Amino acid sequence: MQYLELTFHINPYNEAAADVLAALLADAGCDTFEPSDTGLTAYILQDAYDEAAIRAAIASTLATFPVTVPEDSPIPPVTVPEDSSIPPVTVPEGSPEGLSITFTAAPAPDENWNATWEAEHHFEPIALPDGQLLHIIPRQAFGSGEHATTRLMLGLLSDLAPLAGATVIDAGCGTGILGIAALKLGAAHVFAYDIDEWSVRNAQDNYALNGCEAEIVLGDASCLAAAPQADILLANINRNILLADLPAFASHLKPAGHLLLSGFMEPDIAPLLAAATPLGLTLSDTLADGDWRALHFQIEN
Repeated sequence: MQYLELTFHINPYNEAAADVLAALLADAGCDTFEPSDTGLTAYILQDAYDEAAIRAAIASTLATFPVTVPEDSPIPPVTVPEDSSIPPVTVPEGSPEGLSITFTAAPAPDENWNATWEAEHHFEPIALPDGQLLHIIPRQAFGSGEHATTRLMLGLLSDLAPLAGATVIDAGCGTGILGIAALKLGAAHVFAYDIDEWSVRNAQDNYALNGCEAEIVLGDASCLAAAPQADILLANINRNILLADLPAFASHLKPAGHLLLSGFMEPDIAPLLAAATPLGLTLSDTLADGDWRALHFQIEN
């Protein structure tokens, strides 16, 4: 499998912007991410590379902070070199007045990315409130347990423990960390899905590593048509996807069911609340970790 290496430079460097960009790039098909002092590097299968999706991820990141991008600003198209000897093309985004993001696309060295990732990264087991340990090998999927949004979701989930035989849906499961935690905290069944094939495979491996089982499928929120009604639905995704999928989430909650959301910042809370209220979702709790936020909703009976 041929990978492309995408190198992103954020000027001036902003760690929160790098986090948002990584989450959006994951939705666009990128998998392994490596932070740098000036931005980050991401990898994507050449067959999965979509210039429009990458540019949209950049535009959404800039809009989050926000920065105005002049409509008449000339932005050349990205040309992915077929031969590594051809220099990559740099594409500017943003504006001189504020944050800007540039990136280059070039063929990545041919190597075993899973083996490389595991050799270079070691992750300690995650301790749950009852003392149980959760083991995760993130590989190319987002969700090692070290990111603020994952910590927030684990915090909200732990507040509901013991889960006493609950049915749980893990939307955008990534490594599977949240669904595994739910099972260890007492849930009886987990239905998980992700749009990324690598994430599905990684989640399957991590469930086996922890001696757990779940129904894990490849796809987007349309997968919920085959899902059971849930006592708890978990979604650690970016704001735009959360807003688009909130109606599907609400329709798959049992009466008095819980919806736990993260993957966004303070300015995103207002639009999420505005979208949730007409769906019968009532805000129960809000947690913060640095710039990141998490919301706990409960649906009406």
